[in-house]
Amino acid sequence: MKEAKRTLEEQRIEFANGKFLATPLAGSIVWTTVGSVGILFSDLIAVWSIFIGTGSIVYLGLFLSKFTGENFLDRSKPKNEFDTLFLFTVGQAILVYSIAIPFFLVDHSSLPMTVGILTGLMWLPFSWIIKHWVGIFHALTRTILVLALWYLLPEYRFIAIPFGIVLIYIVTMMILKNRKNG
Repeated sequence: MKEAKRTLEEQRIEFANGKFLATPLAGSIVWTTVGSVGILFSDLIAVWSIFIGTGSIVYLGLFLSKFTGENFLDRSKPKNEFDTLFLFTVGQAILVYSIAIPFFLVDHSSLPMTVGILTGLMWLPFSWIIKHWVGIFHALTRTILVLALWYLLPEYRFIAIPFGIVLIYIVTMMILKNRKNG
């Protein structure tokens, strides 16, 4: 039996009713690891931890989604156009490395700032999709905090910026957990 076609608004409401904890949890784990690497190792290793770590957030989020009840890989769920839109925002975050890498080649210490800000921009369309201010809060606060830390603590960019991002993720997850859905 063929499933009834859902309107875009019905799909948006369905999408907005998600928990959205797996991906920020994955981001928190990765950025905590990056900050810890910044404390313990050279800038060269910290650079690699940013590239490898941020590139693995999606995969870690997929794995964690099984434990948060979101199960991103569940094929039995009906197709939702907003899942596709969200994947496009992930693609956008990956494409911004084309901005981060040239700056990194000039000044390696720019990497935590550029990747930290640019990959956080995907939260803006997320806010629009779920009709909640949490994504705007995340993107704006993250941008301001990362930029401030980059200027204020130049010797600790590979430590302060990652842990600042983790702080924003923690607040974001608390907001997501306590928000009214839809």
